[in-house]
Formats: sequence, structure tokens, C-alpha cells
Amino acid sequence: MELRKLDQDFSVCKVKDYSLVDLGAEYCFIGKTDEENSLVCATSDVPPNVIERDDGWKGFRIQGVLDFSLIGILTGIAEILAENGISIFAISTYNTDYVLVKKESYQRALDILGRAGYEIVE
Repeated sequence: MELRKLDQDFSVCKVKDYSLVDLGAEYCFIGKTDEENSLVCATSDVPPNVIERDDGWKGFRIQGVLDFSLIGILTGIAEILAENGISIFAISTYNTDYVLVKKESYQRALDILGRAGYEIVE
């Protein structure tokens, strides 16, 4: 399975509302519940109406379109990294999954996944 590295630094945020979020940005993941408005975006795209934020994330995507019938793809990656003490922030879209790792663990995570048989591409 191919994992494509993403060049951006990411931030995980809680925002007051989505009025200042750049929905045209290359990466913009939003989640709304009865308790919060969440945003994950490139750090350079964090809007000014942030209530809380956690910077310092790097990411990769599982390359290709993942059929909904596929089972355990994200779990396999999460388990390998968990066994090595690396936590993740996972984001799923209609087509695929994205995995964010804190910047200080990013290269080690990629090395571990590469040794586990994943192909890491730029």
C-alpha cells in the first residue's frame, strides 16, 4: 500500500464558527457537532477566529480511492504506530484516509511504516 507524504504543516483547531475558514484551501477538514466546530488545515491557513489550536502536525494520505468494503486499512497503520509509541490523528474522507502525526515523530513513523511494507512516496 502506498502512503503519500504531504508537504504542509497542519494545525488541529476549534473555531468559533466557519465564517473565516478558507474552504478553497488545498486541505480543509471540518467537523461540526452539538459541542464544537473543529477544523484541521495547513498551519498557514488557520483563521483568526480560532478558540483553541494544536500546531506541529505532519501528515500523509493513503494513496488511491479506498472502497467502503475494505476493512482494517487505517487500523493496520494505527496499530503499527501505536506499538511504537506514536499517536495519530486520523481523518477520513469519501475517497481515502489521512493520518497526522506530531512533527517530532513524523520521520520515525514513516521509517517504521516503510519497514512494515508500506511504500512511502513524496
